[in-house]
Amino acid sequence: MYFSEKLKKSLVISVIGIFSYSNLAMAIEKDISTIPNKYMMPPKEIASIVDAPLTPVTSLSHDNKYMLFLSRPSLPSINEFAAPELKIAGLRINPITHGGSRALSYSGIRLKTLTVKSSVEITGLPKQAKINYVTWSPDSKKVAFTNTKNDSMELWVIDIQSRKATQLSKVKLNATFGKPYQWVSDSQSVVVSVVPGDIGSEPEKPKVPSAPIVQESMGKKSASRTYPDLLTNKYDEKLFKHYFSSKIVKINLDGNMKRLTDKGIFAGFEVSPDGSYVLTQEIKEPFSYVTPYYRFPLKSQIIDNSGKIIKEIENSPLEEDISTSFDSVSKYKREISWRSDKPSTLFWVQAQDKGDPKVEAKIRDAIFTLDAPFNKKSKKIISLETRFEEIIWGNNKVAIVKERWWKTRNEKTWMLPPDFTQFTPKVIFDRSYEDKYSDPGNPLTRANKYGNKVLHIGLDNVLYMTGIGASPEGNMPFLDQFDLKTLQSKRLWRSSPPYYENLIEILDETNMRLLTKIESTNKVPNYYIRNVEKNMISQITDFTHPTPQLNDVKKEIISYVREDGVKLNGTLYLPTGYNPKSGKKLPLLMWAYPREFKNADAAGQVNGSPYEFIRISWGSPLFWLTQGYAVLDGPAMPIIGEGDKEPNDTYVKQLVSSAKAAVDEVIKRGITESGKIAIGGHSYGAFMTANLLAHSDLFKTGIARSGAYNRTLTPFGFQSEERNLWQAPDVYSKMSPFNNADKINEPILFIHGANDENPGTFPIQSERMYSAVKGLGGNARLVMLPFEGHQYQSRESVMHMLWEMNEWLNKNLGVEKVKNQALVKKSVVKKKKK
Repeated sequence: MYFSEKLKKSLVISVIGIFSYSNLAMAIEKDISTIPNKYMMPPKEIASIVDAPLTPVTSLSHDNKYMLFLSRPSLPSINEFAAPELKIAGLRINPITHGGSRALSYSGIRLKTLTVKSSVEITGLPKQAKINYVTWSPDSKKVAFTNTKNDSMELWVIDIQSRKATQLSKVKLNATFGKPYQWVSDSQSVVVSVVPGDIGSEPEKPKVPSAPIVQESMGKKSASRTYPDLLTNKYDEKLFKHYFSSKIVKINLDGNMKRLTDKGIFAGFEVSPDGSYVLTQEIKEPFSYVTPYYRFPLKSQIIDNSGKIIKEIENSPLEEDISTSFDSVSKYKREISWRSDKPSTLFWVQAQDKGDPKVEAKIRDAIFTLDAPFNKKSKKIISLETRFEEIIWGNNKVAIVKERWWKTRNEKTWMLPPDFTQFTPKVIFDRSYEDKYSDPGNPLTRANKYGNKVLHIGLDNVLYMTGIGASPEGNMPFLDQFDLKTLQSKRLWRSSPPYYENLIEILDETNMRLLTKIESTNKVPNYYIRNVEKNMISQITDFTHPTPQLNDVKKEIISYVREDGVKLNGTLYLPTGYNPKSGKKLPLLMWAYPREFKNADAAGQVNGSPYEFIRISWGSPLFWLTQGYAVLDGPAMPIIGEGDKEPNDTYVKQLVSSAKAAVDEVIKRGITESGKIAIGGHSYGAFMTANLLAHSDLFKTGIARSGAYNRTLTPFGFQSEERNLWQAPDVYSKMSPFNNADKINEPILFIHGANDENPGTFPIQSERMYSAVKGLGGNARLVMLPFEGHQYQSRESVMHMLWEMNEWLNKNLGVEKVKNQALVKKSVVKKKKK
């Protein structure tokens, strides 16, 4: 087999890295003064933002009369992350509760009548509640939710009239595959996935293997991207069957329960809109050691309310050979589901090109329907030239279908009559989905009598379209009326400065009363009722500002041009009290994430809005505004490959060019200067950070969180690169900062969750990269956060991460610590006097 010299070099480096790295403790610098023996806390200005109360999450009832406020607790303690966790078949669960592991939950629920400003408590809620999967009943008179205890997950129901919560059943839910229940359309019963009563004890792990683990390839291509947490042996198979097996039952609100299935590994189930049938999807053997559970053999069948099997819809085998190319899909029936607008009509999508995008074909996908009692031949309702994206059912007169194709970034939206009695399918939008400015939005939906979302078809045979309203001035959400006869749009309303207003729901179509959410840079989002015709608003919620200390932060979307003419933009934040005219040069943190495009004009389009509320989540770079830093958040780093060109063929050149344009702009504005700029990013942004330090001298230091650095460890594609290592060895080599670790002559901080579940960003990526930089005499630090995944969740980990980043920035940018923004002004004055 032929390997280029560069690829040989990268493979040798990979092997050396593997064998030279023996112990993480030995790899960390032994400077005791910089290695804490406990979790550290960042400056109080930063910590106070982390601990700020979170605004409740809201949930609107189907009839638009009520709203739930779901309380969110602050970040959980690391102690909660020490709970048992089973990583298996591409999933992570808590084997004791039969639910997802590390799941964040709500702690309380309040109820609000939409026309009354105040909210009321729900009585009877479980103590120390951990609430998830909150769902309104179809008639909007009840709400179901799950509560997780130390040893199980249980189902509760709230009666809206009495404002009281009660536990529906003592049965233990099985939520290993996600939401474990669904309302039946009568609003008097739910179908539930439960832990079998005869589950028994966990299979005993053999002390000595009974046989070697053997896998065999018979010459058929079956490339697979890097997946974490796969099955590895027969014992794993036993664990998978033990914990993921369930029974499906029906529980009435009076507590009476009826079994619908025997024990099986049910990856999903769905009740028909009229409640007469249940579609079940059961995983079968043989299992795979190279793919996650969703490629395992799957039997889809329909059962009735007595549990009788009515019809088998599909019985797909193990699929290890699906191509890693984008737009590759199963050749068997997929997206099997119920039509939301019919009592009991099934639909599915099936590839007409064997699921392979490389096969020449005029038709790629087709959609089929099958009516109850399921004893006739299925009916094809539309053939698609590219891949099915989604379908939104309306009624027998109209449905909306979207199709997409990765190579061209083309998206078509069809209007079709599902019964073929009105007209032939029509293309109503044909566009590049990269072009945000031309996005017509998505049709609004509303609940029908079954409690299912269907198209909101207006009185004059119109659809209502809403979207973010991307424009050169920033996002300005809108509401359009789309005439189904003329196929023309009419603008009804649009958000306008200095506020950012999002449409939530149309409350009254006749008088055009809308439920919206309004915010500004320093005004926390709250809900309002807007009368479009009278141009009047009425506030109905009163959420308080969680971080008033950021009220006077300055926010601006800045635009600039790359050397090849590509227009770029980013959001610039300046700390409270800073005056650009003062001449003071601030340290600046630039935080970014590269994206691939097929069109240069689309790459230069403006992201976000200058009027959105300044939110700071755990991973935000905006914390450093409290420390006297300027922040350039999300500066565009587009990697463009127009026509037949692949973006990544010139990845490094384009990346450095974009970064240089951003650096030149902030220096030109007089905000900062060379030697005071840091670059950072998370995941693919970490990969970007290491590359920029290796291939440029634009930045004084870098922070790389949870990244991947050696592309030979993701040989069958990564991010938006679908070619494999052997098809594009030079691309993989040049793009791997691991192969260029000797060129990183600026300090770099690596942070990684030790339990990272994200495909491609295994913790070993940061460990090996740190070892390479260290072994070559570079300046680096590696921080591994115990129990943390790709997103950091525990309070201790987040606080320590922020401490590490703050110490690193202050040390390597030569910045004195600034405790509050008042000191920024004082330091400028003192300097002038001197």
